[in-house]
Amino acid sequence: MTLRGEMSAMVPEFSRQVALAQLGAGPFRQRIEATAEERQKLSRRFGLIALDRLVAEVVLRRQSPEVVLLEAEFSADFEQCCTVSLEPLRGTVSDCFSLIYGPPAGGETDIAFSEDEPVYEPVKGSMIDIGEAVAQELSLTLPLFPRHPDATIDQAAVAEPLKGAFSVLARLSEEPEC
Repeated sequence: MTLRGEMSAMVPEFSRQVALAQLGAGPFRQRIEATAEERQKLSRRFGLIALDRLVAEVVLRRQSPEVVLLEAEFSADFEQCCTVSLEPLRGTVSDCFSLIYGPPAGGETDIAFSEDEPVYEPVKGSMIDIGEAVAQELSLTLPLFPRHPDATIDQAAVAEPLKGAFSVLARLSEEPEC
């Protein structure tokens, strides 16, 4: 595989590169929306049945010559499997987030921020990928265990004792420790 082939394999599904050189003193604003092909690839990446819409409003502001603040609002419509019934379940998320882009930390392994401060991201190269930033934040807002409001768990099945090789392990976990 050539170097060019390796680089193209690393391109995120929803890439919207902004050159740091094009950022001036004023805010840089851009509305981005995932195409059908990008949504399909993101669906596979996030384990969704479908991602029907992903739209974001992104603002980049220079904080200093080397530091850039990204502020974004996004919304998405998607379909995923209910963890109980395995039936398709539609969902919508909307969120906003901030990131600080700056030079990689020289030798420092931990940078302490409060919960109210944006997450720090080291700048790699001369571009910021605002599409990938939105995709990563979307992944954090998706329900981990989606459940349809009408989905129920059969209590009889839950209460059945384990049988087979794992039943011994289940009994061990129930025994009190000395």
